[in-house]
Order: sequence, then structure tokens, then C-alpha cells
Amino acid sequence: MDGHPARALRQRLQSLAAAGVKQVPKSGRPAALAPLPKPSAVATSVTAAGDPARQLAVLGAEVAACRRCVELAAGRSHTVFGTGPVDARICFFGEAPGADEDACGEPFVGRAGQLLTKIIEACTLKRQDVYILNVLKCRPPGNRAPQPTEVANCRSFFEQQFQVIAPQFICCLGTTAAQALLQTAEPIGKLRGRWFTYGTARVLCTYHPSYLLRNPSAKRDVWEDMKLLMAEMGVNG
Repeated sequence: MDGHPARALRQRLQSLAAAGVKQVPKSGRPAALAPLPKPSAVATSVTAAGDPARQLAVLGAEVAACRRCVELAAGRSHTVFGTGPVDARICFFGEAPGADEDACGEPFVGRAGQLLTKIIEACTLKRQDVYILNVLKCRPPGNRAPQPTEVANCRSFFEQQFQVIAPQFICCLGTTAAQALLQTAEPIGKLRGRWFTYGTARVLCTYHPSYLLRNPSAKRDVWEDMKLLMAEMGVNG
């Protein structure tokens, strides 16, 4: 419990407002609270939506209406859900939208996105054949790293995306994506170059393209990781 009465009261009023309570009684029993929404509540609407394309459309609408992260919702221009075929064999999983992505609502369209496209094509894959998504669906202010509460708020969204798409492979790009998916605290330097399992998908972790823009020497490590990915997928690089 917060030790500051004013702050605690303010937090209580915010919780009441989020729960749908518009007026607090002056006396008598406190007003009954509507159940606070939980991230896992998304699953019901998505599962009931029918075919995979429809399921993703329903989930995308949930994301567009989301206000769980007050700061991110207030500052965003667009939510960035994800893009690619619903039956994609592989998903590339990044951290969060940047300014370019926030402006257009598409993932990986800036400089890091251009580099990701080159990486995908170097693996003899086509960008239009893969699904690309991020942990967060809103841009953090100043492109700061996502906070744990923000990752938790978005978890049901990306988990549902993976459930609907059911990829055979997931490539985690950077620390945030790898740690969020695998629920580990290990740094990306220790996670990369190793195979993991998420559901029925094989998971490989590597450095984020934005890291490569700042540290070009790490491109060699990423290429080694991509060779592992191609070998496992049975494609020729």
C-alpha cells in the first residue's frame, strides 16, 4: 500500500475510473466494482472469431482500443500490430515500434526495418512471406526500452498472435523479444546461437537490427545465427 495518502487516493480513483465507476458514494457501502480487465481476456474473443485471418483482425481491433499503458496510449499515433501472412512459416519478433512505425502503423519500416529486409533476403526468404511483429504494440517515448509492466500488458497480444499463426520458427530480434518470449533474464549474448522451443515452434535469438546499425561488427554474429536458421529450415543461403 502506498504510504502517501494523497497518492493512494489518486491511484484508488484511477482504478475506480478504469473499472467503470463514475461516482463514489459519500456514505454507505462502497460501489461494486466491475472486474478489471485482464490480458488473458483477449483469448476468448479471438478464439471465437473463426478463421485465422478473422482471429487476427479481432485481435488487432483489441490492440487498437487498448489503453492498458496510459503513457504509451496517450502518446501514440498508431498501434503497430504486425504484418505478414497468417500462415507464415516463420515470425520475426522485435522489441517495439519506433517513430517511423508509429507514424504509419507498420512494423520495421525505418532504417532497422530496411536492414531486417536485407537479412531476410540474405536467407533466401521474402519479406512478404514472413510475419513480423513486436513485443510492444505502441512506441515507448523517446524509443526507450520497454518497461516490465508494458511487456506484461502486451503479453497476451503477442502470445495470441503466435497461437493463431502457429509458426514453425520464431526469430527473436534483441534482448527484449528474447527475454519476453522465453521468460528468462539471460542477456542476448548468451541466448543467441542456441535453439529453444516455444509451444511447437523452434526459437532462435539474435541481435536486433538497430543494434547492428550501432555496432556493425556484430553483423558477422547475426549471419552465423542466420546460417543456423537456414539449416534448420532447410533453405539454401
